[in-house]
Amino acid sequence: MNIPGYSVGEKSPGQKIGLIIGPILFIALILFMKSVSGYPKVVPMAAVAALMAIWWITDAIPLFATALLPIVLFPVLGIMDGKTTAPVYFNSTILLFLGGFMIALAMEKWNLHKRMALFIIRIIGGGPSRIILGFMAASAFLSMWISNTATAIMMVPIGMAIVLQMEENIQSKDSRKFTVGLMLGIAYSCSIGGIATLVGTPPNLSFARIFQITFPEAEPISFGVWILMGLPFSLIMLVLVWGIITKIFFRIPAHVKVDPSIIENEYRALGSMGFEEKTVLWVFSITAFLWVFRSDLNLVCFSIPGWSSLLAYPKMIDDGTVAIFMAMTLFLLPARDKASASLCILDSGVIRKLPWDIVLLFGGGFALAKGFQDSGLSFFIGQKFAGLAGISPFPMILITCLGMTFLTELTSNTATTEMILPILASVGVAMKTNPLVLMIPATISASCAFMMPVATPPNAIIFGSGRVKIAEMARAGLLINIIAAVVLSVMFYFLGSIIFSIDMSGLPQWAMHLSPGMH
Repeated sequence: MNIPGYSVGEKSPGQKIGLIIGPILFIALILFMKSVSGYPKVVPMAAVAALMAIWWITDAIPLFATALLPIVLFPVLGIMDGKTTAPVYFNSTILLFLGGFMIALAMEKWNLHKRMALFIIRIIGGGPSRIILGFMAASAFLSMWISNTATAIMMVPIGMAIVLQMEENIQSKDSRKFTVGLMLGIAYSCSIGGIATLVGTPPNLSFARIFQITFPEAEPISFGVWILMGLPFSLIMLVLVWGIITKIFFRIPAHVKVDPSIIENEYRALGSMGFEEKTVLWVFSITAFLWVFRSDLNLVCFSIPGWSSLLAYPKMIDDGTVAIFMAMTLFLLPARDKASASLCILDSGVIRKLPWDIVLLFGGGFALAKGFQDSGLSFFIGQKFAGLAGISPFPMILITCLGMTFLTELTSNTATTEMILPILASVGVAMKTNPLVLMIPATISASCAFMMPVATPPNAIIFGSGRVKIAEMARAGLLINIIAAVVLSVMFYFLGSIIFSIDMSGLPQWAMHLSPGMH
């Protein structure tokens, strides 16, 4: 779904219904839900969760506004006091997001992202299918590090320049296949690329923090460990989606040619790399290296020790520390471009460009997870799903992937992830298996909605170009949704268990506090 923002104009019927149903259900649960013996906070917490879920799903009020409800309702209902609730909204995960976003803003400010994109397209490009692959590879790579919305906004005009040139020289039917294939390729690869890294898309960061809140004794999921799973999945999906687009739905005839001069001219127009671009490239490269290799990487045949082990206090360093340190250097390094008003690579103007609405949305999800934990609602849900104990993990993984994929076609992927993950954590414990078995596939699946224009910002941007019909997007997207769920389920079952050290047949020690049998 779209990145959280503001509702514009009159509310839709769905929003109006959500605005009314949410409070009604909230009050009904408070008044009529049977209290849970030994857990007096379960009922009010369930009521808050229901209200937030309905308002998030229907977008009754701006998503970030709904995310602020715990700050008020938790103390009023006796779930958590204000001094405990407020700090949940700002933590090391938020700092990782903000630091990464500032580095991304520097890339955009000095046009490094455009140079990278054009360079990749030039390297891969050739015939129409390879041009589409080049655009997809460039879009996916950039979306690993910067907003997929910003990536799509930059890539679409470049793609449209090629489309317009082709339409002047080629029959409409053949050129349309290329046009639709290129536009969908850009949209889909923006979402696929974001899966590869923790900072690539908000649901990934939501997962990392919610997992830490729910299971404080577990080893946190680091940037480097995540990329071992996220990057291979992204690469496989990129190739599969390219094949589906260019070989099945929008097969381009062999006689169709694309003039690569547009890409060449765009690249030459950038000129040589300036001091600022080179500086940002160095900062970006060093940051990526430090993120990936901060903690130990345990591969199948060998282990790579993390650089943090060389420090006096390695456990005190996390990915947020790296992000903020590297972002701060951009405020210290000078800018030499006389045409720019900036004295340094980044200046005070960056504060106005940071997505504070997403920061608040993160905070609301983290508060929700903390409330689930402290109120005993997580344990209560685990009791209700105790009948799942012993069930095979693979069917549950596949069902979770399919459910999240199609649910996020119509709802915010970040808000949906934050609603579902605390529940899946309890379900995983009830199954007597590692909760990551459901939490990670659900998180990745939240970014695999390819059918509807409203599913993701890139989908909406592509649809807004007027070159793609809803039926074309839905037809290709439906097949890709199903393939993504199957590929992810198989990959996670066999590869994820190794990367995240998951024993599919037993409950880890750090999850025992949620197990009904342990109370």
